[in-house]
Amino acid sequence: MSQLNEKKKTLGGANARSKKSSKIPKLLIAEAYERVKANQGAAGVDKITITDFDKKLKSNLYKLWNRMSSGSYQPMAVRLVEIPKAGGTRNLGIPAVIDRIAQMAAVKVLQPVIDPVFHEDSYAYRPNRSAHQAVETARKRCWRFDWVLDLDVSKFFDTIDHDLLMKAIKRHTSERWVLLYIERWLKVPYEDKEGNRIERSQGVPQGSVIGPILANLYMHYAFDEWMKRNYGHIVFERYADDAICHCRSKDEAERLQAAIVKRLAECKLTLNEGKTKIVYCKDDLRQGAWVNEQFDFLGFTFRARRSKNKRGKYFINFSPAMSTKARKKMSAEIRSWNLQERSDKSLQDLANRFNAKLQGFIGYFSKFYKSEMYPLFQRLNFRLAHWAERKFKKVTRHKTRAIRLLGRMCKQEPNLFAHWRLGVRPAMI
Repeated sequence: MSQLNEKKKTLGGANARSKKSSKIPKLLIAEAYERVKANQGAAGVDKITITDFDKKLKSNLYKLWNRMSSGSYQPMAVRLVEIPKAGGTRNLGIPAVIDRIAQMAAVKVLQPVIDPVFHEDSYAYRPNRSAHQAVETARKRCWRFDWVLDLDVSKFFDTIDHDLLMKAIKRHTSERWVLLYIERWLKVPYEDKEGNRIERSQGVPQGSVIGPILANLYMHYAFDEWMKRNYGHIVFERYADDAICHCRSKDEAERLQAAIVKRLAECKLTLNEGKTKIVYCKDDLRQGAWVNEQFDFLGFTFRARRSKNKRGKYFINFSPAMSTKARKKMSAEIRSWNLQERSDKSLQDLANRFNAKLQGFIGYFSKFYKSEMYPLFQRLNFRLAHWAERKFKKVTRHKTRAIRLLGRMCKQEPNLFAHWRLGVRPAMI
């Protein structure tokens, strides 16, 4: 808190006493800066990083507060970065550091007012809510309901209607400066890597600080509240534009899908026909078959799996585990490390460099059916054995000896690698 008070002092000065059109607390800008700094992030179109911004912190924070308070603040263009994804690219918009601080100040005003209004089964971008909670709830409901309507909104962030969004925001705040600057943030153009400006008339940039809460609010009225009013008996989990609806029958799921298509059209959104599907939650007790008996949600594939109950008896259970898409992505990541080319490094060096990635992956996907990750980590052990072949002459061109050597090293330091701590060790290969 003392640091924040110090930042507040940096915003002072003679001009700070002049009349402002909006009463924005200096401490709000200071707190917003601290949040943005903690999140780090890349530079925007001005190429100014957090480190660069800090060099003239007092001046930069004062200028931002002064301009926002007077109404003269104008955001810069948003740097456009195209992220590869299956079937194309995803547009990621990166605002300048100063604009991220301004947006964070607005988020800090909006979040305490808007978040309590959100549906209990809305999980994205909210305090004390997580993807794991959404997956866990979906898992339990798949045991209760035979059918799932798996929804995916097409190009959601890029097609949000600005007029409808502003109408929703005005229901929750009358703060003039918040409304003024949200309108400006929505209208600023993208700037691509060649410096070309791309004008925008719809959508919210993914990558912006304020984007998540605005997108959540839009889907709250477009979907959550509508479901509550018209289909209160159907439970669902929503994470941003991904939603899972649990139905008692295929007919109910088909009727619901048709109704949702009409509702989203009213909100100027469309479903992604390739990703939206009706799924039968097949298990031991459910008879018959259907064309779709699995679906992906938040990186996990839900399908029939062999499980063991508390008594040690095996049965078929409809449950989530790491998806094939997630496994391929992590496998590609591990290959990109080129471990066999790092014979100049020690095993400790490799662990220090890559453990954070491994631990992040394990921390997320080990929550459900963690054994699905074991084959991937066994292949990682083979790659480490290949590194040992290059590193130590006594095991060169002897894979079995290399694996045994790696096994002895693992026995000496069983907690060195994150996947060894999980129990996937060279001796298991």
